[in-house]
Amino acid sequence: MGTPAARWTVEPLRQLIDVAMRRHDGDRATADAWLAPRLHATLRITRREAADTRIWNFLAMVVAPDYVLWRHKGVTKEGDRATTDRFVGLHYKQTFARLWWAAELFRDGDDYEPARLACENQDVLNTMLRLAVIDHRPTARAVVRLLEKGLVRTGRDVNALGTAINTAAGTLVYDVLAPDEAPDADSRRYWIDEAENAGPVSLDNLPFGPDDGCVPGDSVDELVRRFAQLFAEAPVRGKEEGRIGTGRSNEGVSLDKTYSPF
Repeated sequence: MGTPAARWTVEPLRQLIDVAMRRHDGDRATADAWLAPRLHATLRITRREAADTRIWNFLAMVVAPDYVLWRHKGVTKEGDRATTDRFVGLHYKQTFARLWWAAELFRDGDDYEPARLACENQDVLNTMLRLAVIDHRPTARAVVRLLEKGLVRTGRDVNALGTAINTAAGTLVYDVLAPDEAPDADSRRYWIDEAENAGPVSLDNLPFGPDDGCVPGDSVDELVRRFAQLFAEAPVRGKEEGRIGTGRSNEGVSLDKTYSPF
């Protein structure tokens, strides 16, 4: 798959990170939606490779520790600094892993727009990215569709929806209700092999991801209908005296499953 030099050169990533800090210095959280699709399109790797935490640890500890501090610094017991899990944490906490996985799970084939929208809401990153059900592409796409429709807007809305979806997953089998199609491995391989010829991504327009197949529209429509109903019945914290039942959280993108190399 491509040449090692083409796939693992860090200079293009470092340049993107520098631009992100310049453009979003006034509101650091907005850098997530800008950087996530560009990070994914620049670092052309497989899910199996992305499950290797050494990649993300290297980026955070060697290539761009200044970005980690810039993006996630806050007041801790030790002072004004980023917490350790932003450097070497789980996929939904580590600075760069969370962005790559968000772009991977919420994109629709080669279209990064759903991923960009997902990353605009910090609670999607902080809550939805923890749930194993979000590894099901129609589920991820349906969540963003509810954001697009304006049915889910605030962070509390997102948390309520995530709890409802996760709880219902115990009785509703989403991949049966809304079947997905296996991504096109050949297209993914071609996209990775073309890394050497791709050139730098646009700073103003969204790049194109791997053209490995869009999420089936009928499956997304089915889950949008069901999730909208679940959300309508879910208590939203702060609006009612009732509280959302947390149940047992099914956390984590299913990185332990055996992925195809593509």
